[in-house]
Amino acid sequence: MTHVEQRALGKTGLTVSRMGLGLAALGRPAYINLGHETDLAGRRDPFWMERHTHHVLDSALQAGIRYIDAARSYGKAEEFLASWIDGQGGTLHDFVIGSKWGYNYVGDWRIDAVIHEVKDHSVATLDRQFHETLALLHDLDVYQIHSATEESGVLKDADVLLRLGEMRDEGLVVGITTSGQDQARTIRHALEIDVAGRPLFGTVQATWNLLETSAGDALAEAHAAGVGVIVKEALANGRLTHQDSAAAMALQHAVHDVPRDAAALAVVLAQPWADMVLSGATTEAQLHDNLSAFNVEPDLDLPNMAEPSAEYWTARAMQPWN
Repeated sequence: MTHVEQRALGKTGLTVSRMGLGLAALGRPAYINLGHETDLAGRRDPFWMERHTHHVLDSALQAGIRYIDAARSYGKAEEFLASWIDGQGGTLHDFVIGSKWGYNYVGDWRIDAVIHEVKDHSVATLDRQFHETLALLHDLDVYQIHSATEESGVLKDADVLLRLGEMRDEGLVVGITTSGQDQARTIRHALEIDVAGRPLFGTVQATWNLLETSAGDALAEAHAAGVGVIVKEALANGRLTHQDSAAAMALQHAVHDVPRDAAALAVVLAQPWADMVLSGATTEAQLHDNLSAFNVEPDLDLPNMAEPSAEYWTARAMQPWN
């Protein structure tokens, strides 16, 4: 049986499994992962997807995963998670639950929606979405800004920072997630922010994978400062695993008998600054494959596959919701 290691999440006081489960692809009918429509086997009605999400969560629980990542913009992800927790007796003492604010889901449960989510980093959205999340997830542990960027101005918004400081002082771990080619700059900016004489952010969740490594040094700095580091999109939204992806084929050629997803995740787990990596599995089989990363020797001899950051994020933006 795969052994999922546990680790302190920086200096937050929380202990997490080194692999968590993200619900981005489970809480709504469309997502940008390659092959997502096949993963869901054509079943996308909310009732079926709720039961399906519960099965994946059951597998995560059994495997030793103890961190679940949701967001207000992940469709019904928080609702699905809340109903699953209710089915476990209403409480999960050894689980750490994280969610995010800052995007509104506007896809209306449509695969062909022109726009699926809209960013809004205003204090009004923070207050509204925080109360919406708490109404569902009563044992929330980590609350993060969803895709903080310099362009959104959220890290300079005094009202937002003050409100987040109040949440921190009430016992919530406050963090950021990042995206885009300026992740490193955003992370370093966040590390400089104090509210009431104390560092505001206890966690940072960033994209890092074999194709996009630009945030690595900044994440190492965050880890050294005691900030919990969570890695997302470790499989590059399917570009490192899907059979139709050139990057996935190149990775398989390099690792031979090691599954592509296990190899890519093992590389993340081997980074000394990475406290946890999120599995974005859509199925139980994918989750089990992801967990096999713990059985991979960390000294994989892989070629340098990193792309220029701007090229990576341009390619990501072009991936269709399916």
